[in-house]
Amino acid sequence: MLTPKQKRDLKALASTLKIHYQVGKNDISDTLIDMLEKAIVAHELIKIDVMKGCTLPVMEVAIDLSNKLNAELVTVMGRVIVLFRRNKENPKIKI
Repeated sequence: MLTPKQKRDLKALASTLKIHYQVGKNDISDTLIDMLEKAIVAHELIKIDVMKGCTLPVMEVAIDLSNKLNAELVTVMGRVIVLFRRNKENPKIKI
């Protein structure tokens, strides 16, 4: 569980990230989960854009992705989700 200060620090880091991942009209698929799993292992902090074609509410997508990826939901800003999961073998972000 992240403390409010840790979340604030991660939000600041996320503001410099470009959005690399998108959830579109296919909603949450196994392919998307596999891609995000690899991304979160490599980067620890990822931003995901929920496209307007997605049929699910943004908050539902955020909670579902955080549960499936076993990641912490840092924030939801509009249609952008920020997730964090520490890499136990090779941590990159110090919070």
